[in-house]
Amino acid sequence: MFENFHVLCYYGIPRDKIGRLYKEAREIFVYENGVLASKLEPYEILVLRKAIVIKLVTCCPLLLVGGIDCEFVSVVNKLKGLNLGCDWLARYLSVRKTYNWRRILETMELLEKVGFKEKKLSNLLKAYPDLVGETSGNKAYIMFEKFHKVGLQMNEIDKLLIDNSEMLLEKSVKRILEALKFLKCIRIEKQFVVRFLQCHMKHICSSSLLVPRAVWNRLKIRRDELCQIIKEEPLRLFSIASKTNKGRIELDSLDSRNAEKTTFLLKLGYVENSDEMVRALKKFQGRGDELQERFDCFVKAGLDYNVVSQLVKRAPHILNRPKDIIEKKIIMLIDYLVYPIESVIESPTYLCYSMKRIHQRFTMYIWLRERDAVIPRLTLGTVVGISNTLIVPYFVNTHPEGPATWENIKKAST
Repeated sequence: MFENFHVLCYYGIPRDKIGRLYKEAREIFVYENGVLASKLEPYEILVLRKAIVIKLVTCCPLLLVGGIDCEFVSVVNKLKGLNLGCDWLARYLSVRKTYNWRRILETMELLEKVGFKEKKLSNLLKAYPDLVGETSGNKAYIMFEKFHKVGLQMNEIDKLLIDNSEMLLEKSVKRILEALKFLKCIRIEKQFVVRFLQCHMKHICSSSLLVPRAVWNRLKIRRDELCQIIKEEPLRLFSIASKTNKGRIELDSLDSRNAEKTTFLLKLGYVENSDEMVRALKKFQGRGDELQERFDCFVKAGLDYNVVSQLVKRAPHILNRPKDIIEKKIIMLIDYLVYPIESVIESPTYLCYSMKRIHQRFTMYIWLRERDAVIPRLTLGTVVGISNTLIVPYFVNTHPEGPATWENIKKAST
């Protein structure tokens, strides 16, 4: 043990750092005579300077355990290829951090995959040297994995990094992971998460968030209500969930939001402060002005105001779609299927189906109708609502060319 202690001292390792080596890599102190010196030599050949080896083994004692660390060698060779080299690496090594060379190598390779090659990667590492630390490098790798899971493509990740290079700072990576965890917890759709990351990355990088439960408990709302608030006004996330604002949650703003919705519901005939009104406030999603715009879509299409009022009271969900989607579905109904607007009265669930499903079902039904293979005026609920399993035997197979036509329709809409 003392022989190896003297080997380290003679090599130039500061005496006050040897305690760390003993704590993290005790095995090196029981090496036989000459073994420890033989382990230092390859690293000196690799990095060319003894001073760099001293910094390396002081910060990463495990490099001296076992054979030469192949992943560390790969990292060094990559850095040399980027004209950074070992001097640059040694400058940013710290005894206060730990290093996982496999994960650092994976992070560098992932950055190359998303478009940071050679000069771009070199500049990125110069700007954010913490990427060679396990703490931030490991979290950055996890962040990229999560980006892939929510549906971000490589070119989209590349653009995010180019437009928001600060997202690779250690504190930014931590905040991005917090935001992703928050959005997953409140069960927001992946498509929304992708748009949120693309549009609000600078806000995300500068805001540390509370956990969702703390937010919905403070606001006295349910998980799904918090989800809807964020979907309607994404930037509200940073005011109602920010740790810096936790003493100032925007209750007044929420009250104002409900006041607008209450005004709209009063017009529909709900009684103020009634149990029915309380239930309606939860069922109708959106601001009061948004709900009014959606309501007006049906009136402009030709339905009587009172008829629409009764319809939305019976089926509140029809106003929970964006105005432009409601308008498109009305146009599809009237101009494409050539059904009267009154059809939605008996089949309001039609408005809940996706545009893709509606277009596929309408196209198939029109094709069959033109060939007298189906009843000419089926309800919307039957045309659009029939399950994917039953549509083939009950509709598609009523004409010999139906199956081939149905497959072509589905292929054309993908």
